Amino acid sequence: MAENLQEKKELLQEVHFKAKKDSSESSISGIFKYLSIILLNEFRFPLNYRTMQGYYQSIVDNNEDVTIKPATLDLFSRYLGFNDFKHYREERKVHCVNNTEDTEVNVTVNKGNSFSDKMSNIMIVIKNQPVFNIPQMAKNGMGIGAMVLILFASFSYGGNGGIKFGKENQCMYWDGNEYKLTSCDDKNPKHQLIPVDTVKLKYFKKITRPDTLTVENGLGNSWYTKYDNVVEFFTMDGINPDNGKSLRDASRHMITKYAGKNAEPLLMVE
Repeated sequence: MAENLQEKKELLQEVHFKAKKDSSESSISGIFKYLSIILLNEFRFPLNYRTMQGYYQSIVDNNEDVTIKPATLDLFSRYLGFNDFKHYREERKVHCVNNTEDTEVNVTVNKGNSFSDKMSNIMIVIKNQPVFNIPQMAKNGMGIGAMVLILFASFSYGGNGGIKFGKENQCMYWDGNEYKLTSCDDKNPKHQLIPVDTVKLKYFKKITRPDTLTVENGLGNSWYTKYDNVVEFFTMDGINPDNGKSLRDASRHMITKYAGKNAEPLLMVE
């Protein structure tokens, strides 16, 4: 049981780390709200962000074992780029050696694709007593992917020889239903250009078929505005680009009354 708890802890830590990195969110609720949208859009799997937040707080923060359905463990593993939880457990391995002067980390990721490129054996040797202790990080239950990404970030952005990534000349505009990528030199007067936001570009969309929205797939995964007698639903929190109004969580009442079988073409509010 303890071993399985540790595996679930590492899995949740890696999922949390990736979602935080991808979303640029800082709060735990914001991170898991973002993740719930990704899981629904990419894997067609509705999972309430409060449920995931509860898993994380119980297992990672409090070190208390809770039951997670196998399908959910498989889903988290797929989000990281693995086939299922079994595949995740088989491919994730770590070996740490702490010498007097060097700390060596040998990470094996066989055919895994949770990072940008598929990698096999990664050898990292840190000289001159690093400020972070790798064996201690592993002892504390930090996910392997999280450790590797932290190390890569240290090498890429700290000290001399840091890697810098250039930004392409890209902007985006709202077309009424979703954001579209375009050049910042776009002269179309109908396009109100803003700097590209890769998260909004991919995941912020108006739900044009509210009749498909239900309490089961929409609660915790959808947001809405009610303005000028019109209710509109969206796939992500933020601002309604059409009217500048802040979005609100779609409650059970709003979904039941204005979506699903009660949805109307323009969702006119009486």
